[in-house]
Amino acid sequence: MIKPIFLYGNTILRKTAVDIDKNYPDLKQLITDMYETMDNADGVGLAAPQIGLPIRVFIVDASGFEKDYPDGKDFRRTFINPHILEISGKEWLFNEGCLSVPTLHEDIARKETVVLRYRDENFVEKTETFSGICARIILHEHDHLEGKIFIDHVGALKKRLIKGKLQNIEKGKVPAKYRVRVKV
Repeated sequence: MIKPIFLYGNTILRKTAVDIDKNYPDLKQLITDMYETMDNADGVGLAAPQIGLPIRVFIVDASGFEKDYPDGKDFRRTFINPHILEISGKEWLFNEGCLSVPTLHEDIARKETVVLRYRDENFVEKTETFSGICARIILHEHDHLEGKIFIDHVGALKKRLIKGKLQNIEKGKVPAKYRVRVKV
């Protein structure tokens, strides 16, 4: 089932998400719903807080970047209870967007490598190192679990320049081709 995506300004997006256990109600269906929601919105990632659930679950699909970033080929994953163990490498700029902040894109600097401990969709614990576009998407989605949004990484001057756009998004005055939920 396609879920509405919570827009910038909704308080759920600023909460730190909590770990879940393998008995979380309807977890398999939640993951299915998240993929359906992300695909419907043409997204490359979606975190549970973006659909109103303050739990540590996110999904990613980097396959749309495979032409320019071969590491994105066939990279479609589920991350449950992810925790960053290490971030390293050079910072690189990439023009990021977010389903919770439609129509706004900004150049964001992130490091190129992340080591992550998480559980997969079968609740098997894993520790893996990701780099390139996959690491960037993971870091973006992980931010959502920590109550952060990609615009938190821009400078003060840029924040002042986009303030009006953010206020419109917060009020729901933004075109989105998917279902959204505004501030409650």
